[in-house]
Amino acid sequence: MAMKESAFAGTEEEISNPRGLPINSSYAVNPADNITGYKSFQAGSFKFHRDEYFCYVTTPTAVHTMPADAFLRALMRDVAWGFFYGTVNFDQVFGTTNYYGEVDMFMGATNEAYTSAGRDFVERFKADKLMDVFKQMVSDWTNEGYDPFAAPMETGVPWGIKNGDNDEAVSRERVTARRMVGLPGDTPVRTDTNGYPVNRMFDDVPQDQPEVHAEPGFEHEVSAYNLFGYLSRSDVTWNPSVCSVVKDSLFCPTSEEYILPVEHGNDRCEWFIQLTDEITWNVKDGATGRPRAVINMKAGDCCCMPADIRHQGFSAKRSMLLVWENGSPKIPELIRQGLAPDVAVEF
Repeated sequence: MAMKESAFAGTEEEISNPRGLPINSSYAVNPADNITGYKSFQAGSFKFHRDEYFCYVTTPTAVHTMPADAFLRALMRDVAWGFFYGTVNFDQVFGTTNYYGEVDMFMGATNEAYTSAGRDFVERFKADKLMDVFKQMVSDWTNEGYDPFAAPMETGVPWGIKNGDNDEAVSRERVTARRMVGLPGDTPVRTDTNGYPVNRMFDDVPQDQPEVHAEPGFEHEVSAYNLFGYLSRSDVTWNPSVCSVVKDSLFCPTSEEYILPVEHGNDRCEWFIQLTDEITWNVKDGATGRPRAVINMKAGDCCCMPADIRHQGFSAKRSMLLVWENGSPKIPELIRQGLAPDVAVEF
């Protein structure tokens, strides 16, 4: 659910394009509406606009409506995650699929009703160009006091006409440790003094740090930190960040509250280890959206999400989750070619 910066470094020859789509290079940012104050945006044949309550996505095959809060929370994750691993379904109709350098944006392509009726629509874009439009959109459509990264009880409301902005919140950068949090020159441990107070739901989490006594000469090679204390100070939800890296093995812990704002469609297996409290996962078929399973994970539980599904989590109390990723850029294409399995274990 998070990736290294190098995951986007593919060349054009390496970028997979299973639909054989041409690159669309048409973009537009239109002036603010005289009534609502919001700008409208266009990428290829996709048009986006919002009013006081809703966001609208228009394509040649359909017009899709989403509540502003749901759309902005999903858009924020797509921006922050750099289009993520695989597919980001904003809901059951609209979303993006990442090919690491290029992105397919779709209406209904992972929805069985749309595809069976021939109403699905897909266009392909350079990732950096589409990301620029998405960043402008989340900035313009987020009003003062509203934070699409935060839990609902920690933020303002997204409704109404244009009223200021919250660029400080929507421009947060995800944590991408190069080796491990806390190492010299790497991502620092969170503290009160660097702007990360303990979250209201984690007041009981111990904040003491481990003592490290390294042999002389190894002071920069041996380190440790309190992961639970680190996660208790997260100022966002459903935003897994790379906190340790061993080659392509990434530990991506996160704190979760309320609902994962997207249905994440995997392009590789990913492991979930529930560290505290409880999350319920709705699991669906990645291509059709058909329900496949409901998983209730409690502290200590471990599960693996297959590469052909999509999932959405629900957490009534802020919880801690460790996501373990294989960040190899080769895996999606190996799976598409049938050279790697969809599941981690076969019984």
